[in-house]
This record gives sequence, C-alpha cells and structure tokens, in this order.
Amino acid sequence: MVLNRMMIARIICVLLCFFSFGFHAAAAPLNVRGAILMDLDSVKVLYKQNENKRIPPASLTKIMTMYLVFDAIKAKKISLDTKVKISRKAACTGGSSMHLKKGDIVTVKQLLYGMAVASGNDACVAIAEHMAGSEKKFVRLMNEKARRLKMNHTVFKTCNGLPAKGQYTTANDMLALSRNYIMTHPECLTYHNTKQYAYRDYVLRNKNPLLGRYQGADGLKTGWTRASGYNIVSTVRRGGTRLLAVILGANTDTIRAKELKKLMDAGFAVKSHKIAKISKAL
Repeated sequence: MVLNRMMIARIICVLLCFFSFGFHAAAAPLNVRGAILMDLDSVKVLYKQNENKRIPPASLTKIMTMYLVFDAIKAKKISLDTKVKISRKAACTGGSSMHLKKGDIVTVKQLLYGMAVASGNDACVAIAEHMAGSEKKFVRLMNEKARRLKMNHTVFKTCNGLPAKGQYTTANDMLALSRNYIMTHPECLTYHNTKQYAYRDYVLRNKNPLLGRYQGADGLKTGWTRASGYNIVSTVRRGGTRLLAVILGANTDTIRAKELKKLMDAGFAVKSHKIAKISKAL
C-alpha cells in the first residue's frame, strides 16, 4: 500500500507522542504523582517531577494557615498567649483533630501545636474564626497570600485541607509556600519538629515519617485525602545544607516515606559530590 503524505505525517505524529510519553515515564523514577527538591541555601532546584501537576493539597493547607498566624503575631495583631474561645463549628469539624470542645478556652500557641503535630482540622477553624470572623473570610486571606507568593496554580477552599471542589495545588507551589514560610518565620520549626504534644488527656503524635528517624529532619507537614493520596513537605538540615522536598500523591504512607528518604539521600549525595546527578541515585 502506498502511503500519502498526510498518512505519513499522522504516523510520525503518533510515534513522536509514543516516544515522548515513554521518555517522560522513564524520567520519573519516584513512585509519586508530583515531586520537587530544593537546596534552600543556594535556592537551586535539584530535582523535579510533574512539579506543576494539580493535586488536592490535603493537610499541607495548614502550612498556609500557620503562615498567616505567624504573620499576625509578627504584626502584633495577636500573640502566642492570645486566648481563643472554641465555637461549636470548630469543635464539630471532622477528620484529624486535637480534640477541642465547644467552649474551650485555648491559646494561639496551643492551636499552633494542634495544627503542626496533630494536624487538627478543628484548630484551623478555631484560629480562622478568631482572626477573620469566619472560615470563609480567612480562606480569602489565604488565597490573597498565595497570589503574593506567586502560587499561581493553587486555590484554597478550606483552612485545613478537608476535601472541597476546586481546591488544588502543585509541588512547585508548595515549595514556594514552604520556602517563604521557613525563611520568614524560622521559629515555626519549633512546632513542626515536635514529635508529640498533650492536650487534655490526649497525646497528639506527629505523622512526619522522618522525625527522629532521619538525621537532621526538623519539619514540616504531612497530608492525606482519598483524592490527593499521601502528601508531605519535608525539610532536613545537615551542617550548612538545608534541603526542602515536596512529595504529592503517593499511594500509601509507606511509599511516601520511602520515596521521601530516597529523594533526600540523593540530594545530600549531590551536595557532598558523591554523585553528579540525582537521577543516578534514584
């Protein structure tokens, strides 16, 4: 059969798409939906994989919520000792919780620990209502902050990351958020590297898989919803080097921990000149 030029062009197009897809798959060694790794000292991106893929943020949303709290403390609008009365809505918030009850009087400091350690959805609603009058108004502040940080592929719909239609982020945007957060408020790591915190009779435990198990690990935040999979932002400091990694969409918490450790190991290997490229270690 003689092929005309149009048919040949179509075949070439299909082949190019096939090989392009094959190359892309081969260049994605991490078993996650999106990832990025940065050396914060040189501000150099060491690795990226589907870094602009839109994925629900889940509890990584709490990084932005805590960022706004620290901003308000710095501006002297509130303090760590500011007392917050817990509303019925905050106390009834579902998902991960620091076990607040309606009528509780807690400090901003307690709520920060509740968000960072227990990933308390109730703590987020409580601080949102206190600072902005309602969660809806607080979320508006979150999105305004995201625009200022040039998080152009992120939309927040809740203050805690609970599922909501139209809520999404990317690994690249989460990197921008977390980098600015750590640089602006380094004191935040005191909360994020706390392994456990007690409230009432509850012992709240941090789910960050690297804390206490990986040299230099000192934050930041995990997250999970059915739609997002297992997410994490993690920072590790060794000597004069601080790495910041974002992993989105792992299928299990075990895979999340394994791929995060693999990425961090490769990053430090590059920094110590043991390998030339991260791809050689993944």
